[in-house]
Parts: sequence; structure tokens; C-alpha cells
Amino acid sequence: MNSDQELPISIGIDFGGTSVKIGLCRGSEVLEKLEPLPTEDYPGSANLIAAMAEGVSKLTSRHQGINAVGVGIPGFVDWTTGRIHELTNVPGWIDVPFRETLTAATGLIVTADNDANCMTYAEFSHGAGQGTSNMLAVTLGTGVGGGVIINGDLYRGSLFGAGEIGQMSISYNSSRPGSYGNTGALEEYIGNNEIAARAKYLYQLEDREVPAADCTPHALSLAAASGDETALRVWDEVSTALACGLANCSWLLNPDAIVIGGGVAKAGDLLFGPLRQKIRSQLAETFSKNLRIEPAQFSNDAGIIGSAAMAAHAAAAKS
Repeated sequence: MNSDQELPISIGIDFGGTSVKIGLCRGSEVLEKLEPLPTEDYPGSANLIAAMAEGVSKLTSRHQGINAVGVGIPGFVDWTTGRIHELTNVPGWIDVPFRETLTAATGLIVTADNDANCMTYAEFSHGAGQGTSNMLAVTLGTGVGGGVIINGDLYRGSLFGAGEIGQMSISYNSSRPGSYGNTGALEEYIGNNEIAARAKYLYQLEDREVPAADCTPHALSLAAASGDETALRVWDEVSTALACGLANCSWLLNPDAIVIGGGVAKAGDLLFGPLRQKIRSQLAETFSKNLRIEPAQFSNDAGIIGSAAMAAHAAAAKS
């Protein structure tokens, strides 16, 4: 792996449901970040793409040698054409020729991929997954997403939707319906909202005061660290559910490493200690003995770094 100083510079755009973050990267180093663009300030795809192009222009006017832009998209996007099918959390984005439009506006090579894939590529190329050939990345937040590296390449699937492990069922007989008729989907147990609802239920059941009104993973981490038994129980349940899903993935993919990011992953040892033990207890030694289970190295910049790395790779392939 080259040092960051030897790598080209490229622009990464992390397109989120609430804001768009634009940054200039060399490998894992974010050289400059612009002020985030509030998504709601730019209704409709044309307005927001124009704002992205303006941000790209600001960076190209200040830095030499930029020839590629990568964008992480919070939804389904056709990797080969750069066409966005639909963004469920951003109105006005249905069947948008995104890559074609941004290429025309910037004159640069443009790549567009799912945001979880961008996080996966960031960790594989420059982060906790460096040195692996087969890797699973998981993002834990409001939803549960993921990405898959097979034999050193990002695996996207036939219609570019691979890696949605949050929709895998971990309890076929569960009473929790998934979004697609997939009863017992992992996301229904360890999404931020589901964790908060479960915590509030347990505190109420035990007639105890909740540590914070919103019961976020951060608040529950602080409570558990202070010895709060209810918070510790919540984290035990989270690690059990996640271990079930990741053990299933390990049987299927036999990865070198599993890299976990997102807000839930910030619980640190509260999550990772029990999680490693529970995953390995469900695997044969052949699968578990060399399996690395690591927190993601990049946090809020993962989308920028990963999308920029994808763009740099695409530009190198065309040169």
C-alpha cells in the first residue's frame, strides 16, 4: 500500500439525508472540507447537483491535479451508469442521471455508489480493513447497512444492492416485521430507534428512571459504564443480536475481517468484547481463529474518504 503522500488527490462527497459534505482527500487524509450543504435548502435533484458542482469548482480553483469526484449516495444507485433509482429519505430524487449531470457540470471523472459501500471502501483501502482480501463492513445507526469485499474487490451484486445485512432475518418466528416482509430483520433489533425503544421499555418495566430522555446509544453507553444494570442488559441484547447476524455472514463469506462503524459502534468495549466472544462461539475454529472484528477507523469522514478513494481508483484505471 502506498503512503498517502504518494497518492493522487480527489474529491469525495458524502450525500446524506440532512446534509451534503464535500472534501478533498489524499488517501486517508482529508486536506480540506467545505461547509456542509443542508439538503433541505436545495429541493429537487437539479438544485442540489448544481450546489455540489459549485463546491467542486471551489476546490478545483484552489488545488491543482484534481481529476475525479466520488459521491456516496444514501440509496440505490446503478454503479455502471451512475443513475440514482430512488432516495427514500430525500424528496425529488427518482430516476436521476446523477453521474452524467455532475460530469457535465464539472468536467471531471465522477463515480457514484451507495454510501455504505463508500464506508466499506474507505476502511478496506485506508482503515481498519487494510491488508485483508475478504472483508465485511457494517454501519450501525438509524438503520443497519453494510458492504462486502471479496478477493480484494467491492462486491455489489447483480443489481448493485449487496451488503444490506440489516434486512437479514435473525429470528424467523419473531413478531417484529421487517420493511419487506422479512420477519425478524436484524435492523429491527439494533437500529438506534429500536435500541432506544427497548431501553425505555425495560426501564419502565423495572420502574426505574431512564438515564436520558432519548436513550441514545451514547447515553446508554455512559449509563452502562457507570454500572447501570438495565443499560448493561440492553448492550448484552444488542451484542447477541448483532453476533447472530454476523456469525451468519461469516459462515457464508468466511471473511478475514469484520469492520463495524456508526454510532452504536462507539460503545467500544461494551459492544466489542461480548460481540467477539459471541461470534466466535457460533463458528467453527476454521472460520474464527484468524477472524478480526474491529471498530471502524474513520467516523464522520468515512463517506468522504471512501468516495474519494473510489474516484481516484476509477481515474487511475482510465489513465
